[in-house]
Amino acid sequence: MILTLDSEKGPQLSIAGGHYRILISGDDTGGAYAVIEMQVPPGGGPLPHAHPDMQEMFYVAEGEITFKTVGRKFQASKGAFINIPFGGDIHAFKNTSEQPAKLVCTVIPAGLEKMFKEVSEATPAEARAISERYGSKVYPADFLD
Repeated sequence: MILTLDSEKGPQLSIAGGHYRILISGDDTGGAYAVIEMQVPPGGGPLPHAHPDMQEMFYVAEGEITFKTVGRKFQASKGAFINIPFGGDIHAFKNTSEQPAKLVCTVIPAGLEKMFKEVSEATPAEARAISERYGSKVYPADFLD
């Protein structure tokens, strides 16, 4: 069945200082993948983290984001694409510009969107345990510096 979604529809979540919208969830794809739109304000972005059982891909639709991995830093502006393969590479991103940024994130298999929903409703102290329950590991803010 073809699924369509209007520009203002879909679950909206507050995550890592930004606003995320679930465009398609694992419930819609049989768990194969999920797509999440991420509005990242200046200064926003998650702590360094890894999810070894998931592939994560980002398309920068608007603005500019700094992506970091171990030993590498990449300034990604509109039109850039970042692929984080299965295996658990530690990564983080942050909007270091003065303008909002928009990312379109695809995850294979789905599941990250469910973690985001739980984390958005949790206290910061609970968020780490929720992330770990979903197979993600969170690192200190300065881990990739």
